[in-house]
Amino acid sequence: MNSNIDTHGRTTQPSGLSSYLSAHVFAMGFTSTARGARLARRLAAVRLEEWGVPYGTGPHEAVVLVVAELAANAVRHGHVSGRDFQLLLRMTAEDRPTVRVEVSDTRGERVPPRPGELPVPAPGSGLAGGGRGLLLVEGIADRWGWHPRPHAPGKTVWAECGLPGPSAAP
Repeated sequence: MNSNIDTHGRTTQPSGLSSYLSAHVFAMGFTSTARGARLARRLAAVRLEEWGVPYGTGPHEAVVLVVAELAANAVRHGHVSGRDFQLLLRMTAEDRPTVRVEVSDTRGERVPPRPGELPVPAPGSGLAGGGRGLLLVEGIADRWGWHPRPHAPGKTVWAECGLPGPSAAP
């Protein structure tokens, strides 16, 4: 597993507003298993806390849910035996702080529908065993989509979640 903690290759500790507004990057490969998806979600939650997006807040919970759904989809629909999935988490502060989540797998022939074209589960289908992950992502994220991986086989599914402005920073 490879890890890139931030854009300068070092671990950073939150230091109030400056930590919240600087750009941060976390990238790591995970085994394409339920355990790998769970670890991706937990490490994303820890990283957000370190970047100044506290546990228990709406923005933290939204991003962690997006990571959980995209990682679960990579395991369920993008699994290729012996191949890992990759998580990239990037927080930037341009006009509005934003967290971009990218999950890449090596199965390029199984692609999700385009945003806005997701099938809606049939009424009365209850709590069927799946099919709602991208609907959750579409409802939570500001934008999402997918693209083929440029330098490797497979695809990348991404989502962006805006955070409250600097005045709402811890």
